[in-house]
Amino acid sequence: MSEQRDSAPRAPEGVDTEKPSAARIYDWYLGGTQNWAVDREFGRRMEQQWPLVRPGSKQNREFMNRAVRAALRAGIRQFIDLGSGVPTAGNVHEIVEAELPDDHDAKVVYVDYEPVAVAHATLILEEGMATDWAGIVQADMRDAKSVLRASETRRLIDFSQPVCLIMAAVLHFVGPDDDPEGLLEGYRDALAPGSWLAISQMSEGDGDGPYLEGLRWFVEQYRKTSNPVWLRDRAEIEPLFGDWTILEPGIVHLPDWRPDRKINALEAEARPFAWCAVAEKPDA
Repeated sequence: MSEQRDSAPRAPEGVDTEKPSAARIYDWYLGGTQNWAVDREFGRRMEQQWPLVRPGSKQNREFMNRAVRAALRAGIRQFIDLGSGVPTAGNVHEIVEAELPDDHDAKVVYVDYEPVAVAHATLILEEGMATDWAGIVQADMRDAKSVLRASETRRLIDFSQPVCLIMAAVLHFVGPDDDPEGLLEGYRDALAPGSWLAISQMSEGDGDGPYLEGLRWFVEQYRKTSNPVWLRDRAEIEPLFGDWTILEPGIVHLPDWRPDRKINALEAEARPFAWCAVAEKPDA
């Protein structure tokens, strides 16, 4: 991935660009442009200690992109992206715009609790003239009722029709005390038959050696912050789908979910450290 230039995009009003933002750092990992020098500096420090952070982030984003395209091909036109961060660098509304004609009827709701992410998202959607069909809800994804009942969610989403609910690389911020299985049940129960649930989750997987130690270091850094990270193995992920039908190819590593390209050597090193799957809600 090519290095970004150290120039700054337009800053939303009221956003502090002197402090690193988790959402903008992730944008930098993905090769996006909605980040500042302070974000890039933090990201580079993380990358020095765990070189897989960027290829791993890229694999996660590509999985999400493939899942969105697959949902569109299956006829789903409504998307809720939980913990979306800054909606750029191949996010949901960009995939929709690339895949569908200009007069499409798709709807996208982004959800993030971080004010800086919401401010950036609002600006991007306004500048892209997408606010009639895409919006942002400021809420904690761990509060399903607040997300589902938000006015912007109700404006855009028809819950009598299928929805693709996306939880891409965000469940590692949901700890055991947050009752992840109960949380997912609350979302699943609100969705119509034919809906999809796409999950990706950081894991020690079947990794080993220095890269595994690097991941553990990465997790330890986040444990010192207000957003601790929780890893899960494959067996802990399957119950999150409840009785929904897990679609082919099942619960697999990120680059193995319906791949559309070959991965390089560094990406192959990142492969063990996350799991992903997509499931469909059966008819009642």
